[in-house]
Order: sequence, then C-alpha cells, then structure tokens
Amino acid sequence: MRIRMAPFLAAVLVAATLAGCDSGSEDSESGPIRIGLTVPLTGNYQALGTGDQQGAQIAVEQINADGGIDGRRIELVVKDDKTQPDQSVLAFNAHKNEGAVAVIGSSFSNSALAAIPLAERNSMPYISLAAADQQVDPVRKFAFQIPARSSTYAEQTLKYLQASKITKIALAHDTKSSYAVAGYEAVKEKAKDYGVTVVVDRAFDTGTQDFSAVFSPVRSSDAQAVFLWATGPPAVIATKQFAASGLTIPLVLTGAQATPLFTKPAGAAAEKVILSSAIGVIGPDLPDSDLKKAVDELATDYQKKYGTPPPQFAVDGYCGVIVLAEAIRKAGSTDGKKVQAALEELSLLTPNGRYRYTADDHSGLSTDNVAIATVTGGKFAPTPWMTQQLSTNLPK
Repeated sequence: MRIRMAPFLAAVLVAATLAGCDSGSEDSESGPIRIGLTVPLTGNYQALGTGDQQGAQIAVEQINADGGIDGRRIELVVKDDKTQPDQSVLAFNAHKNEGAVAVIGSSFSNSALAAIPLAERNSMPYISLAAADQQVDPVRKFAFQIPARSSTYAEQTLKYLQASKITKIALAHDTKSSYAVAGYEAVKEKAKDYGVTVVVDRAFDTGTQDFSAVFSPVRSSDAQAVFLWATGPPAVIATKQFAASGLTIPLVLTGAQATPLFTKPAGAAAEKVILSSAIGVIGPDLPDSDLKKAVDELATDYQKKYGTPPPQFAVDGYCGVIVLAEAIRKAGSTDGKKVQAALEELSLLTPNGRYRYTADDHSGLSTDNVAIATVTGGKFAPTPWMTQQLSTNLPK
C-alpha cells in the first residue's frame, strides 16, 4: 500500500527539488540512495535506538512513497552499535564500504563521538541523534546534530525552575555518559543566571543500582527539586527509588526519559515527574499551527504502526532522515561536500521544531524548540508554564 505523504513533507521536498534544480548540479548518479543508520538496538541504550529506527523508517517510507529524492529511492541500512563506541566505529566503516552517502548515527553520545572523527576524515555527513554538546562545540565540519544540545535542554529546564520559583536544587549525573556530563556542566555554568543554586551535588555511573547515596543527602538539605541526568536503565531505577524515598519535592529528568520505554517500566513512580523533551513529544497538546501539522505527519503513521504517540527518539530518527533528504535535494547531489554545504544553509520546520543550521551552529535548535513536560497517566503533557510559552512563542 502506498503511504500518502502529508502536505508538510511534500512541500519540503518540492521546495528542496527546486533548490536543487537552481543549483545547476551536474550530478549524474542514479539508483537508490543508500543511507546508513547506526543506533543502539541492544545494550543499555536499546530504548533510544529502537525509537530512532522506527522514526527513521517511517520517514523513509513517506519519502519513497512520494517518489523518493529526485526520483531516487532511499535505501536505509541499519546497524546496531550495541551501546558500544567501538561498535559504532566498525559500523561507520561498514556503511562507508557498502556505499552509504551519509550516516545517521547513534543516540548514544559516546558512540557518536567515536564515529565523528571518521566522518571528518572521509568528508562524509554524519547526522547525529545524540545530544552531547561535544559533537558540535566546537563545530566539526561534517557533524550535524538532531536533538537539541544537552546545554539547551539544561537551559530550558532552568527557565522552568526560575518561573516555578525553585531556587535551590539537588543535582546528580551519570559520569559515564557524555550526554549527562554535558548537561550537568551546563547546569553548573548557567544556574546562577536563573537564580538557581545547587545545594547538593552527587555523581553516579551507569551501573549504579542503589541511589541512596544520591537521595539521602537531599533530606537534610533545603533543595526544592532533584535534577537528575541519566539515560537508559539507571533513570528507571533512580525514579523508582526516588518515589520510595519519601521525598516530596519534584524529580526533574531530561529528554532521555521522554519515551514509553521509560514510563512503562517506571510505572506509577514516573507520575508527576518533570522532564524536558523534543517539542514533538507533546504534539497532541500543541495549538493548531504549521508545527502541529509537521508533528501530526509523523504521529499519524507512528500511531497506526506502533499504537502509541511517537517518543522523543522516534521524533529524532524521523527528523534525521528528512533533514538529510532535504540537504541532498538542495545540493542536487549525494557528494559529501555538497551535502555538507547545503546543511549549513538549511532552515527547516520539522516535528522537532525549526532547524537553523549555519557554518557556526551545527545544532540548529534553540530553547524555543524544547518542551517541559510532566508525566500524567503514563503520557507526556505540557506543564502549565509550557502551555503559556506555546501561546506566545511557538516555533514557526
């Protein structure tokens, strides 16, 4: 059955086709366009990679159903990095040797950081589904980021804390996660700007099973919230232990938990947790707008296929494909250097919000594109503060 492309994505591809024609490209390539996708389908970050793959596949199906990129179908080749940086390196080399024109890669920041030097060396675009700042700060010519940076999530959360009159927090992070380290460092650096003081500071690692050393000091402090940076199973364990700790202050998490693969195992303990997320995660609550149309284009097909709204990582995987597809169309070529140049001029509204890449910014998303949500009935809903923000500052 042919999947109908909704007006939003069709418009994107038409505009990109015209841009490609205007470029006067002499690219004579034909046949399918092979794109590599490297994500963690096993290991601690399986929850992230599964969503990435699902979202990416839906984007490929939509584009191919609409005729592909200038008549060429996308062939998505998926490899599992097993939540291991060395496997990400092996996967990148395999994609290159198998003829991929670009790699969309891993939502595990450590794996992405391991692969990016290879992308630079081979002049091959690398579209990262990870959030660690270190990927794009400093800018690396061929690396572009799909999720907002850890520091962007951190800053939007600090804005929320300030608006909620929370001035003292306990801060904890996973020292083995580049994503968590970057977010932690951003909070420490920017907290003062938002009138927030860190009164308890605790570290743990990915293998932690007992979070009492993190939560016990909070009881004797005047912290008004716990802000915890973690990914994968540790976040579930920490959330359950927080709920059982007797602490009544808010638990604040991050976009890594914006998925049913967090809320389902966490169960009742996840209720009322506050977290940052891609703006598309709260799609059902967005006001009518071009952004909502973009979100609905993904959400409709995702809901039909998987029975739930798309989680954070499905949104990222989807956006990774459509961002790369438009860059290829705009370049009029699959040549890595031409696609890289097209990416640096890209402005595109997606379910993640408005990307505005430049030569100096390979992240492309501002705090306006980050939602602050709460878990309600196992689903993600905007906080009242976020609802107010959307009424006055919706990405366009």
